[in-house]
Amino acid sequence: MIYIYVSIIISLIALVFAGIIAYGIKQHKIKDEKAKEISRAIHKGAMAFLNKEYKVLIIFVIVVGAILYFLVGNSIAWAFFCGAIFSGLAGNIGMRIATSSNARTAEAAKKSLKDGLRVAFSSGSVMGMTVVGLGLLGVSVLYLIFGDPQIIYGFGFGASAIALFARVGGGIYTKAADVGADLVGKIEAGIPEDDPRNPATIADNVGDNVGDVAGMGADLFESYVDAIIAAMVIGSLGVLTGFRNLVFLPLLLAGVGIIAAIIGNIFVSFKNRTPKKKVPAEPHKILNQGIFGSTILAAIFSLFVIKLVTGQFILFWAFLIGLASGIGIGLITEFFTSYKYKPTQKVAISAQTGSATNILRGFSLGMGSTLVPVLIISLAIFLAYLFGGIYGIAIAAVGMLSTLGITLAADTYGPVADNAAGIAEMAKMGPEVRRRTEELDAVGNTTAAIGKGFAIGAAALTALVLMVSYGLVADLKVIDILVPKTIIGLFIGGLMPFLFSSLTISSVGKAAMKMVQEVRRQFKKIEGLLEGKAKPDYARCIAISTEAALKEMILPSVLVVVVPVLVGFILGPEALGGLLAASIITGFLLAVTMANSGASWDNAKKYIEAGNLGGKGSESHKAAVVGDTVGDPFKDTAGPSLNILLKLMAIIALIIAPLL
Repeated sequence: MIYIYVSIIISLIALVFAGIIAYGIKQHKIKDEKAKEISRAIHKGAMAFLNKEYKVLIIFVIVVGAILYFLVGNSIAWAFFCGAIFSGLAGNIGMRIATSSNARTAEAAKKSLKDGLRVAFSSGSVMGMTVVGLGLLGVSVLYLIFGDPQIIYGFGFGASAIALFARVGGGIYTKAADVGADLVGKIEAGIPEDDPRNPATIADNVGDNVGDVAGMGADLFESYVDAIIAAMVIGSLGVLTGFRNLVFLPLLLAGVGIIAAIIGNIFVSFKNRTPKKKVPAEPHKILNQGIFGSTILAAIFSLFVIKLVTGQFILFWAFLIGLASGIGIGLITEFFTSYKYKPTQKVAISAQTGSATNILRGFSLGMGSTLVPVLIISLAIFLAYLFGGIYGIAIAAVGMLSTLGITLAADTYGPVADNAAGIAEMAKMGPEVRRRTEELDAVGNTTAAIGKGFAIGAAALTALVLMVSYGLVADLKVIDILVPKTIIGLFIGGLMPFLFSSLTISSVGKAAMKMVQEVRRQFKKIEGLLEGKAKPDYARCIAISTEAALKEMILPSVLVVVVPVLVGFILGPEALGGLLAASIITGFLLAVTMANSGASWDNAKKYIEAGNLGGKGSESHKAAVVGDTVGDPFKDTAGPSLNILLKLMAIIALIIAPLL
């Protein structure tokens, strides 16, 4: 049991480290009063949405918790409540620190690019360390209390429930504002992005935090705890003989990943300190050094831990495969979505002949980009199974997510940098600050795309491990795909990602229509607004996004919970297994397609805005803006939400397995 206490201590170290970083960020003073006012408006809008969303979530959590209490057991129900609380707390903390760091990042950028990068990355570090700290703490304490990892699936279910609403609701919010701001502001009115005259610009900046901070944090919190719990359950079922302490190993591997991530965070902060001799800052290079350094340290630490705990080395290779897979998916995502490389440059070139060719090229890129991630995941499954059977696959999933403390920090840095660039524009902080924050934002776009690719890969591997766990718990040796009920389950499972994406993209469209109408109304009715003589009604646009997100997130969220339950009880456990298998395959492919297409359209637009192919205001730029607008719900709403779909349906299957 000493291993449990070690994992608890490491999780507390992560939380203390997050607290120290948060305190350090607070010490940075915001001298620009206009920037402070804008930051306060963004913070107020973000917290207003989060508070309203949590009111809906409280009802959902109480109802589902009561059902679990009476049908499955009180232990599962209490674990479910803990998972929901911890996930919600992680998102709340991340949102608060991100919305208080945006203006501080812009202020720091007055001194240098590195100072701005340090503040933005530090805010991401708080989110990353909070997620891994609370995740490992929750799983460890619940195992200490119950002594049965299958009960802790309730914790994963609670995390999944919060993640679903955070991802779907946050995604609808952010893209309704973004699409409305772009279509009317950029295309119709011809004013720059983040122009204070645009009524939707504050809602757009709020959305960056709602979707890419709280949403991404909840998504990866869910993946993180689900991977650990699934590995513990598989280890407890004795599927791998000749090894010891297989239940405790995932906890310790997550712990060494946290230590490696802390060292990586310190390294990035140290590299960001401005030297006496001015050296050109390379933000992307610095972030990559931190991530790669943490990965190498996690591999070294895990080698000793695996030998110490199990008495053998062979499982180290499974862990290493998971680490390498995460890095591989991130790098291939960067290749397809960064405008430094040919694929996205070709998407930008296609905008010269109009928005139709731009959209076709971008969508084609997204579909073609699925090849390498599929090969990486397939190879990871094959090799991990070779080295450790089913348990090896579970350890590979833990390995992929072990350095989440720094990979999530690099991802969450993106929306903070984006907000900082917007604040610099709106507060008129000068061309040098604007140039530096735009450079940070450009790096943030790449890290966000890499983060989404990583999250999708992690979701696919985690969902696969959960499906295997379901088979073990439901005592399914094989699933016969020639049985009619199983075939029906396969079709329903394959359908779910498409139906779910249809609902979420449609929701963004409906919400964006309301936003477009409101922005047009204000431009027309408020005299002097376009001339900069009058102030827009930002609050009305924030209210439109909030109301639309809360209303539209209900149906897709309920669908994900209800369908696996109905299939399980009506068609049986084999059909439910088929549903999970098909949903993982189609969901993974669809998520990669939409995430990479959306990111490529976005960066193709930025490639043109950087002065290529005619630059801002050209016909190719207008076509690229349309492509970016189409891609927004792809990469920030439907695509990321599929991660939750895959994992949540698998968790529900595991919860109801004893009842089937």
